Amino acid sequence: QVQLVESGGGLVQAGGSLRLSCAASGRTFSSYSMGWFRQAPGKEREFVAAISWSGGSTYYLDSVKGRFTISRDNAKNTLYLQMSSLKPEDTAVYYCAATDRWPGYGPPPIQKREYHSWGQGTQVTVSS
Repeated sequence: QVQLVESGGGLVQAGGSLRLSCAASGRTFSSYSMGWFRQAPGKEREFVAAISWSGGSTYYLDSVKGRFTISRDNAKNTLYLQMSSLKPEDTAVYYCAATDRWPGYGPPPIQKREYHSWGQGTQVTVSS
């Protein structure tokens, strides 16, 4: 298991940018593929993006392709989500999560149950 702590959320106007970070504790971070999920009020938690353990493969929700970029720095035990051209519908609590179910080829896991460790979440609010 790995402990995860998100940061970087906040209030931003539509069209703006934010970078979320997810700091991981433990020496096993580099062995896990990672994902970002989000949950808006009254909605189910949804997959946003995933990155393989090496950083060599990434995958995105269609609605964020071209606007969001997932990356990781295994030397710093940190996962990132750069968000640009933000829209009000991106408003949600964003969570990072770890999985050992994606070797980096084939489709990544996009269901919550396939991720075993979660952060506490960081709020992103996009005003119109």
